[in-house]
Amino acid sequence: MDKSILKEIKFNSEGLVPVITQSYYTGKVLMQAYANREAVEKTIETGFATYYSRSRKQLWVKGETSGNRQKIVKIKIDCDGDSLLYLVKDYGVACHTGEESCFFRNIQLKKEERPDPYEIIHALYSKILDRKVNRPEGSYVAKLFEKGSDKIIQKVGEEAVETVIALKNRNKEEIIYEASDLLFHLIVALVDAGVKFEDIQEELLKRYR
Repeated sequence: MDKSILKEIKFNSEGLVPVITQSYYTGKVLMQAYANREAVEKTIETGFATYYSRSRKQLWVKGETSGNRQKIVKIKIDCDGDSLLYLVKDYGVACHTGEESCFFRNIQLKKEERPDPYEIIHALYSKILDRKVNRPEGSYVAKLFEKGSDKIIQKVGEEAVETVIALKNRNKEEIIYEASDLLFHLIVALVDAGVKFEDIQEELLKRYR
């Protein structure tokens, strides 16, 4: 990874720069920490997020003891050069509390139970995967998995036809409803087939021109 970014970073009077860490695939903000020049250099050299602990006054590699490491995909610098953004593939949770993100509470200090719009696809994928594994009683998705792959594929086909009809009718509300049904059942089918949504994102990136 290119180290040329180092000369553009404006470290503060303590020799530190704030770093926001974000999931490469979901867009979820995972944490905020600080890095000094050595930490940024090590991050670039190793390909794993390394920070500077202000309390311990030493470098720390995220996940070095817990195993919840953060593999760097991209490093971005803001327009003023005084903060960094690490885009990472995260292996496990980011927060020491056991939460996926350190930003799991709202301004009322209550835990957010619903995903934000930008992460809904991945959140649905995770919930559907949980339904496949745990098969909770009364779950529509669990019942679909119990009926098998053919039934799931059939549902995708049915929803695709209904979406086509809605598009033909040019009814916006109908299109939104049917397209949501199609996407939902397509995610069920992807989980059933063992295809990760990250794989779809990577394929779509190849098609971006």
